[in-house]
Amino acid sequence: MATAKFFAAMILALIAISMLQTVVMAANGRGDHLNDNKSKYGSGSLKSYQCPSQCSRRCSQTQYHKPCMFFCQKCCRKCLCVPPGYYGNKAVCPCYNNWKTKEGGPKCP
Repeated sequence: MATAKFFAAMILALIAISMLQTVVMAANGRGDHLNDNKSKYGSGSLKSYQCPSQCSRRCSQTQYHKPCMFFCQKCCRKCLCVPPGYYGNKAVCPCYNNWKTKEGGPKCP
């Protein structure tokens, strides 16, 4: 009988610890999956060494691959972000979106 009570107390303790861990993770922002895109694509979300691979992804479906890669990497080095997808979606990276040419056109692909 004593071992059954001990076993039940251990199970309750494990459940309580698990619930506490879940609450702590949620309070630290690790449990919120709605903000994943913000941290994944926003300004400063990349390191400079990640720019070539992200620009390869961004420019993979354009017929102007070489200029796309040149300007994408230039923008990525400045903004440390590359928008998701092959075209558009620049709103998730304001620096990338707002950098303009002398003529006022978009500088970043």
